Amino acid sequence: MTTQEALLDVNDLSAGYGTIPVLRELRFQIQAGEIVGVLGHNGMGKTTLMKALVGHVPSTSGRVTFRGQDITHLPTHKRARLGMGYVSQGRDIFPSLTVRENLALGAAAVGRNRVEAVERATDEFPILAGLLDRKGGALSGGEQQILALARALCGEPCLLLLDEPTEGIQPSIVDEIEDYLVRRAQSTSLAVVVVEQDVGFIAAMAQRVLWLQKGAIVREIDPALLSDPDTIGEFAGLEGKVD
Repeated sequence: MTTQEALLDVNDLSAGYGTIPVLRELRFQIQAGEIVGVLGHNGMGKTTLMKALVGHVPSTSGRVTFRGQDITHLPTHKRARLGMGYVSQGRDIFPSLTVRENLALGAAAVGRNRVEAVERATDEFPILAGLLDRKGGALSGGEQQILALARALCGEPCLLLLDEPTEGIQPSIVDEIEDYLVRRAQSTSLAVVVVEQDVGFIAAMAQRVLWLQKGAIVREIDPALLSDPDTIGEFAGLEGKVD
């Protein structure tokens, strides 16, 4: 009997900024089609984890394997070409470029067809169809988040890293993102790792939740338990939201 190889395998990963350590010997795996949440207080290393996975923060020890390849010291653009997509906290779109140009850049960065990518993005996110010629900076917060997500997907990733995707956007857009990601994971085996403050968003999507504290994974939580205030209190001392 053979064991399915993980899409992403993180083994004893440590990382930080210069001489300042942040992540400490993290170990976890992500399977194709799996949605995994990451929860924890501010300053516990959640964003650093995402940046380390995508290559923006260098690893100081350990190993990261993606699609069977050691990417521990691989540059960010090569990770993207392997199939890793990233939506950073704050969206990080190009405000002076149009929606169409933002989407086209997302495809071109990994060698995908720009025209086909834009057409696919507007099919998947109809809200963008009427905004193609509008500057990214003129969009609402929710529209910018949809654009950032669609731009990352224009690269046709098999793993999508999302950092605080619901921050500052209206509930209807949050619901749209949630529904889309669940459907995409089920239909295409897209794997998603999502860092969030909104416990409800994580509980509705994730199959597993990793609890990060002081740069280390201290517990894996069943998402079904996230609706229980006592459980949230046990892990975080909070109810409903993790700050």
